[in-house]
Amino acid sequence: MNKLIGSYFLILSFSASAIDLSPISNQDWNYENVRHLLSRSGFGATPDKIETLLKSSPSKVVQEIVYFNQNKYKNFIESGIFDPSLDPFPPSRPFLTKYAKLNGGALGVKNKLKGNRKLQPVVDRFFYWLRASKLETKRLSYWWANEMLNTNNALQEKMVLFWHNHFATSEEKVRDYRKMQIQNDFFRSHGLTTFEKIIKGVSKDPAMLVYLDAGKNIKGAPNENFAREILELFTMGYGNYTEQDIREGARAFTGWNQYKLKFIINDAQHDNGIKKFLNHTGPFNGDQIIDLILEKQQTAEFIATKLYSFFVNPIFNNDDKKEIGMLLKSSDYDIRKFLYVLFLSNDFYSNKLTKIKSPVELVVGTHKLLGLEEISGVPDFNLITSNLGQSLFFPPTVAGWSEDKDWITPSSLIERGNFIFDMLFTDINFIPPDRYPAHDYKIKDVNELIVKGLDVHSATKPLGKNINSMSMLNADKDEDFNTRLGSYRGWQKAIQKVKPIPRFAPKINLTKLIKMNKCESPQEIIDFFSHRFLNVSLDKNLREKLIFTLENQLGTNEINIDKIVDLEQPLRTILHLILSLPEYQLS
Repeated sequence: MNKLIGSYFLILSFSASAIDLSPISNQDWNYENVRHLLSRSGFGATPDKIETLLKSSPSKVVQEIVYFNQNKYKNFIESGIFDPSLDPFPPSRPFLTKYAKLNGGALGVKNKLKGNRKLQPVVDRFFYWLRASKLETKRLSYWWANEMLNTNNALQEKMVLFWHNHFATSEEKVRDYRKMQIQNDFFRSHGLTTFEKIIKGVSKDPAMLVYLDAGKNIKGAPNENFAREILELFTMGYGNYTEQDIREGARAFTGWNQYKLKFIINDAQHDNGIKKFLNHTGPFNGDQIIDLILEKQQTAEFIATKLYSFFVNPIFNNDDKKEIGMLLKSSDYDIRKFLYVLFLSNDFYSNKLTKIKSPVELVVGTHKLLGLEEISGVPDFNLITSNLGQSLFFPPTVAGWSEDKDWITPSSLIERGNFIFDMLFTDINFIPPDRYPAHDYKIKDVNELIVKGLDVHSATKPLGKNINSMSMLNADKDEDFNTRLGSYRGWQKAIQKVKPIPRFAPKINLTKLIKMNKCESPQEIIDFFSHRFLNVSLDKNLREKLIFTLENQLGTNEINIDKIVDLEQPLRTILHLILSLPEYQLS
C-alpha cells in the first residue's frame, strides 16, 4: 500500500471521526459487499462476476478496480457532418442574418441575388447544423452508454459520468458535438488523475470555453461567468470567496478562448495587471489562480464531499467533511488514491442502500443485469433517460443534475416502471425520434401542411393567425428569410446526413436464464430474480404475493420448462413487477 495512505491510516487511529476509513477485513468480504462495490464503482454485475471476485481479497479487488490497465476504447464513428465553413458558428440566428446581409453570405453559402427570401440559404444552413449537431450528440450518447455497459474498466466510465455532472456543459449552448466529444474523452483519459490536472484541463476545454462565454471575457470588460462558476460550483463552494475574488479571477482568465477545437490565449485581450485574489496579490494568470484555489482546505473538502456523495452517501456532517477533505489534500488531490481508501473502507460498506440510482445508472445497469451486450434501440435510450430527468450531454444548468432523492417523484417512479415494461414488452408503435422530430411541433405542423399540398407561405404561417393569401404573398416578397421554413429544411438535411441510431429490441430470454439456474418452482424463480436484481431482500409478505401472482400466471406451482408452452410471458410479467419496486431504485 502507498506510504502516504499507510501514514493516513495511522492518523485515523488517533482520530475520533464518525467516518471509519480503516480497511474492511477479509472476514467481512461477502457476496453483498462485493455486489455493493461493483454497483457503486460501476453499473452493477451479474452473480457469476460477483462470485469470481468473492474468491479474491478486498484489497486486491479494489486495487484492480481503481488501478486498472487503461485499454483503448471503441472509437465513436462519426457521421461526417462537419465541414470547415461551419466554424466559427454564429451565437444566434439574428447575429448570422445581420452578418450575412452585410457580407453577402455566411457559413459557406451566398445570399440569393434574385427572388424572394434572399437570406434563406444561410438560414437553412444555420438550422441544419443546429439539428445535425444535436442528432450527432444523441448518437454520441448511445456510444457512451455502450461503453458504460461493455467496458472492462467500469470505474473509468463512472468517473466520466461524475465529471460530466460536476463540470456540466450542454450541447444546447455549445452547439458542436465535436467539442462535447473532446470533453468526454478528456474525462475518460484524466478522470482518475489529480484534480489539479482535471480542473486545469477543463479550464482550457473547448466546450467549457464556449459554454461559459470565454469569448466575451476580454481585457477591460471581463465576463465573470467562468470565474464565478469555478469558485462556486467547481472548486470551493458558495460562501468561501468574495465578489472581489470573482472579479479579479475573471481578469486572470481574460483572453482565454478556443479556435478550431484548440485552446488559445489572445495576448491582446489578456489582462496582465496586478490582481488581488484570495488574499494574494500578483499578476496572476488562469493557471496561477487555480493554484491558489487548490491551496485552500475548503477546495479539498468540497471535492472530497462531492466524491463521497456520489460513491457513498449524500448525507454527512462537518467532521466527516474535514476528515475526507484531509485525505484528499494529503494525497495532493490524487483521485485514485482517494478512491482506493474510500472503496476499501468500512464506512463504504456500511452505507448500502443509501443512494438512488440515477436514470443512466438504472438503464445501463438493467441492461447489464439482463445479460445484454448492447444498449437496445427500442426503447430509445435518450428518450428514456430524458423522461427520467437525465439526458446525457444536455444537463439542465451549469450546476448539473440534482441527484439522489431528487431523482424520485411520483411521476418519475411511474416512468421508471414504464421503462422496465418497454424493455420487456417491445412497443410495436415505436417511432425513432432521431428520424422524425415528433417533439418539435412547429416542424411537425410545417411538414404535415406541405405534405397536404399547401404552398410554403401557407405552411409556414404561424398557427392561429388568420392571414389572407394575398397579404401572405406580399409579405413573402418582402421577407429576407422564413425561420419556420429554415428549421424545417434544416431537419430534412440533418436527417439525411446523420447516421441513424441502430434500432433493435433487447434480446431477452428469461426462460433460458431460469433454466440455466435450475429454477423448478415459482418460489425459486422469485428468489432467483430478487437475488439477481435487488440489493435488498424482499419483504416476506411481498415475496408471498409475487409467488402467488406467478403461480396464477403459470397455472401451476411446479416448473417443467419443456411442458409449459409460453413461459416467457409470465416471467416477463413478474420481472416487470419486481423491477418496478422502490427497492430496485436503490443502490
